[in-house]
Amino acid sequence: MPDYSLDTEAGRLEALRRMLTIREFDTKAGHYFADGEIPGFVHLYIGEEAVGVGTCAALDPEDYIASTHRGHGHCIAKGLDTKLMMAELFGKESGYCNGKGGSMHIADVDLGMLGANGIVGAGPPLATGAALSIHHQDRDDQAALAFLGDGATAQGQVHEAVNMASTWDLPAIFLIENNQYGEATAVEDQHNVEHLSDTAQAYDIPGVTVDGMDVTAVNEAVTEARKRAVAGDGPTIIEAETYRYHGHYEGDEQNYRTDEELQRWKDRDAIDSFKDRLIDRGELTEAEFEEMKDEVEAEIAEAIEFAQDADLPAPQDAYEDMFKESVPEIEQFARDARTDGGVDGGNF
Repeated sequence: MPDYSLDTEAGRLEALRRMLTIREFDTKAGHYFADGEIPGFVHLYIGEEAVGVGTCAALDPEDYIASTHRGHGHCIAKGLDTKLMMAELFGKESGYCNGKGGSMHIADVDLGMLGANGIVGAGPPLATGAALSIHHQDRDDQAALAFLGDGATAQGQVHEAVNMASTWDLPAIFLIENNQYGEATAVEDQHNVEHLSDTAQAYDIPGVTVDGMDVTAVNEAVTEARKRAVAGDGPTIIEAETYRYHGHYEGDEQNYRTDEELQRWKDRDAIDSFKDRLIDRGELTEAEFEEMKDEVEAEIAEAIEFAQDADLPAPQDAYEDMFKESVPEIEQFARDARTDGGVDGGNF
C-alpha cells in the first residue's frame, strides 16, 4: 500500500489521489446507473471525500472499518481495488461479493473493510463487535471504526453499540458524517443538540466536531481518537460536518434544498482546497495535478471496461455462500437453477 500518512509529502499526495479517485469513481457510477448498466441503487459520496480519506489515512492497515449505504468512498479510502468494486456494482461474478451484493454491500475483510450496509445505523454494532474481538485477543495496537450518518445517530442500535464500547473501554471510534440531511430531512429537524458529537456526554467519552471539508482536520481528530482507543481509554465520537453534492440516491429530486446552499458548500470543495494547499507548500504543481487527474480517469476507465467485460454469476450461484455446512434442500435449489442442463436437467 502506498505511503498514506498525512505527515509526509508522499502521503499527502496519495490522499489527494484517493479523493480524486473517489470522485471519478462515483461520477462514472452515477452515469452508468442512469444509463441502466448498473442495477439496484447507488448513493454517491461526491462532496464527502475528505472525511473518508482523512479517516482512513489515520488508521493502520490492520484496523477495521464498518461502512454505510454510501460506502464507495470508504472502500477506496481503505485501499480496495476499483476494478473489483466496479464489477460488484455491475453485478458481475468477479466483484468483491461475486456480484450478489452490489453498491451497498461491498466488503473485503482481509483489508479490514467489514462491509457497506443497507441498514441505517448497522455499522456501529459491527465495529463494537470487532473492537470486542480485538480486546479479547489482546491485540494492543488495533482499532475498529464505524462510519454513520446524521440520520443514523438517532437509531437505537447505535446507542447500544456506543454504550457497550464506552462501558467496556473498547478500542472503537464512531465517525458521524453529518452531510446535513437524513434523506430529505435537515439535521436541525432531526436532533435536539447543536452538535451531534454532544451525544458523547451521555457516555462520558470525548466528542469532537470538525470541518469535514478539511481532510487534515478530519485526520487529526481520528489520529487522536485512535491513540485513545489503542491505549485502552475507550471510544470517541467524531462529527465531521460535510455535504453531499448529489441527492440521497440517484434520482432524488432534491426539492428540500436550494441551489444556493449547494453552491456555498461547493465553494469550499475539499479537493480544490487541499490541492491549493499542496501547491502553496511546493509539493505539487498545476501540471502535476492535471497529470494525476488523467491517471485517475484512466484507472476508472479501466475499471469500467473490466466490469463490462466480466461474466454475470450463474443462476445457481445465488445459493452459494449461504450456510457453512451443506444443506440438501439448498443443493437441490442450486441444481434446479442451472441453465446448462445440470444434474437434473434444470428447470429453466
